[in-house]
Amino acid sequence: MDRQMSISAQIKLVRERRGFGYNNPTVDCCELQKSTMGIKGLQGFVARVCPDACRTVDLKEMAEKHRIDHPDVLPVIVVDAMSCVRRWYTPESWVCGGQWREYLAVLEDFIETFKAAGIELVFYFDGVVEEKKRDEWIKRRQQNNREIANLFQFIKAHRKQPGREMFVLPSALPTFTRFALKALGQKTVCTLQEADFEVAAYGLQHNCMGILGQDSDYLIYNTSPYFSIEKLCLDRLVTVMYSREDLCRVLGLSMKHLPLFACLLGNDVVPENLLEGFWHKCLVTCSSRNRSYNRRTSIILAVANYISKIPCSYSSLKHLEGMLPLGSDNTLLHRGMESYLLPGQQSPWIPPDARNFKMSSGQEGTAMCRDKEIFQLAKEHHIQSENYAIFNILSNGELECSNSLEDDCDTEIPGQALIYRPARQHIYSVLLESEKDGACPLVKEWFVYCGNTLEQPELIQPLQPPIPGGTPNLKTLWFAKGPDVEKQRYSTFLACFHLQDAMEELQALEAPVAAFCCLLTYLMMQVSSLSLEDLNAFVALILCLRGKSAAELATLQLVQVDPRAVHLGAVLVRGLTTLLMANSACGFPFSMDDLMPWKVFDGKLFQEKYQKSHRSCSLEELLEGNESLYTPFQNLKALICKACALKKRTIQSRPRGNGFITETHQRELNPRFQQTHRSSLVSPYHNQMRGNLWRNPQPQGRRYRSGHSDQRRRFQVPPW
Repeated sequence: MDRQMSISAQIKLVRERRGFGYNNPTVDCCELQKSTMGIKGLQGFVARVCPDACRTVDLKEMAEKHRIDHPDVLPVIVVDAMSCVRRWYTPESWVCGGQWREYLAVLEDFIETFKAAGIELVFYFDGVVEEKKRDEWIKRRQQNNREIANLFQFIKAHRKQPGREMFVLPSALPTFTRFALKALGQKTVCTLQEADFEVAAYGLQHNCMGILGQDSDYLIYNTSPYFSIEKLCLDRLVTVMYSREDLCRVLGLSMKHLPLFACLLGNDVVPENLLEGFWHKCLVTCSSRNRSYNRRTSIILAVANYISKIPCSYSSLKHLEGMLPLGSDNTLLHRGMESYLLPGQQSPWIPPDARNFKMSSGQEGTAMCRDKEIFQLAKEHHIQSENYAIFNILSNGELECSNSLEDDCDTEIPGQALIYRPARQHIYSVLLESEKDGACPLVKEWFVYCGNTLEQPELIQPLQPPIPGGTPNLKTLWFAKGPDVEKQRYSTFLACFHLQDAMEELQALEAPVAAFCCLLTYLMMQVSSLSLEDLNAFVALILCLRGKSAAELATLQLVQVDPRAVHLGAVLVRGLTTLLMANSACGFPFSMDDLMPWKVFDGKLFQEKYQKSHRSCSLEELLEGNESLYTPFQNLKALICKACALKKRTIQSRPRGNGFITETHQRELNPRFQQTHRSSLVSPYHNQMRGNLWRNPQPQGRRYRSGHSDQRRRFQVPPW
C-alpha cells in the first residue's frame, strides 16, 4: 500500500508542479463548455440569474445524512461518465495518444476518494447514438475535425503540445474508460438508449444520493439531486448541487412545467430552428425583467412566463403544437415531453391513454440477429460493459466511430477508419454470416475520416475471413467448450487480421504482446508508408513500457512533439478498439484485460522511441541500455517481418530524422543496430525468446467479473 500511495502522490506532485489538477478552475470552464449538453444556455442561466439554485454541498455530510435516513442501503451516486471523461483526464500530456497508466491512477484515486467517504459509484456510458440525435452528432464531429486540424497546425509550427484551451480527448478515451472502471471493480453500465435518461431513471428507481455529471437535462428530470462534476473539489468532496425547486421559484413555474419548458427552449428532440417564431411571440408579450440580460436569458424568462399563464392540460399541449411549424411531425412536442418522463411518472400535460412511453427493449423486433439466445447474450454483455460494439451490429447493423487525432494533411497515412475496414468486414461476417439468406446483410458505418461528409452512412459489405471451410458458427464460438473450440476462437480472431499462419508463434507469446504484435503486423501490411524506423519505435515501446510505473511515465519529458508520431499513436490506439471488437465477436480468445492500452501503449514513451528511431540512434539508446531486451527486440521484429513477407510486404528503412530534430541531436550508429535499422529486414523467425515474453499456449477467456479479489485492490500494472 505504501508503494502504491507513493505512486499516486508522485503523480499528483507532478501535476501540481505543472499547474494542472482537479481543483484548477481556470482549466475546467473552457474544457467543459464543450462537453456540457442538454438545453442551450440553461446551465449558465442558473449560475447568473438563479444563484440560490447553486448550492455548495459537502458530499461526505450528505452521505452521512443519507445513511441515517436510509440505514439499509449504501449512499450511491450515479455518474454520467460521458460528461465526466474530460474532467478525469488530468495527465499533463494528452496529444501523444494518451498517458494510459497515469489516467488509470487518476481513475483509481477518484474511486478511492468516494469509497473512503462510504459512497458507492455507479457509472453509465452512452451505448448508442439515437437517430433523433444523429444530426447533432454529425455537427459535433465536423466541429471536432476543425479543432483537430488547428491542433496539428499548432504542433507543426511549434513542435510542442498546445495549452489546454486546445484540449482534445485522446482517441478512444471513453471506450477504454469504460473498461478501466470495470477492471477497477466498479459497476459500469453501457446504455441501450441515451445515457441521460437511464441515469435519471436509475437515480429515481434506486433512491440514489445524487447524479454526478454536467448536463442541464438533469435540471429537468424529476429524479435524484444533480451534482456538478465541473465544480467538484475532489480532495474535500465538495461540489455544487443544482436545485430544481429554486430554479422553479425564480421562473415562477412548478416541477410539472419543466419538461415543457425544456422542449420550448429547444432540446435533443425539438430543434431550435422550429421555435424562433414562438420565442419572438413570447418576447413581445413579456416585458423584460432586466434590460441588461442577453437574448438567450430573455428568451428563457419569456418562455417561462408564457408557460406559467396557460393551463396544465393536454389541450394546451395540442394548442402549442398547432402554433409551432412542425410540418408533418406534429407529435414532436408530445414526444419531447415524454422523453423526460421516467418510469412510473405521470404528467398533467399528457394523459395516460395518450402516452407512448416504453423503456427501450434493445430493438429485438427489428434486430439483424434472429437467434434469440445469441442476441440476449450480446445484449447482456453490452449492458455490463463486457463486449465492444457487438450489440450495435447485431441489433440494427450500425456502427459509429468519433474523431481521432489524425492529420488530414498527411496523405501517406490513410484514416484509421479505412485502415481497419478490412478487419471490420471480416468481423461483420463472423457476426452476421449465419443470418444471411443468400447474401450477408450490409452494415451501416458512421466513421469520421478525411473526405467523409457523413451525409449518409457508408454501406459496408461483410467479407468472410480466410478460414478453410468457412466462418465458424457464432453459437460454437460463443457457447461451445473444449480445447478445439478455444483453438478455433483464436484462429478466427487471427484470420480477421490475415494472421492465421502466425498462430503458433503468437500463441507462444504473453497475451498482451501477442495482441500488440497482431495489431502491429496488420498495420505494417495495410499502410505501405510505414517504415522500419516506425516498426523499431513500436517494438521498443512495448518492451520498454514493461515495468514502468505511472509515476515514472509522468516524469518523462519530451524535447519536441512530432505530428506524424501523434497521428500514428492515435491510429494504434484505434487499432486496439478493433482488437476489442474482434475479440468480442470470436468468443473472447483473449482476456479483454490483455487488449487495454495501459498494457501496451504510452503516448510520451512512443514519441520518445519514434524520435530516437528516426534519427538513427543506437539500439542501446533505443532500449534504454537494457541488454536483456536486445534479443526480444530482434525476435519480435523478425516475427512481424516474416508475417509481412508472406503477404509480399517488405518493410523499408525510411528515416525522417532531421525533419523534426536538430542537427546537434544526431547520434552515431551502433553497428549492432545499424544492420536491422537501416536495411530492408525480412529475416526468418526463430523462437529464441524465453521467460517473461513467452508463455505456454493457454487461450485466455474474458476476465471482467467484479468478484475477482485482485480487481478491488489498488491498481498495479503487472509485468504483462
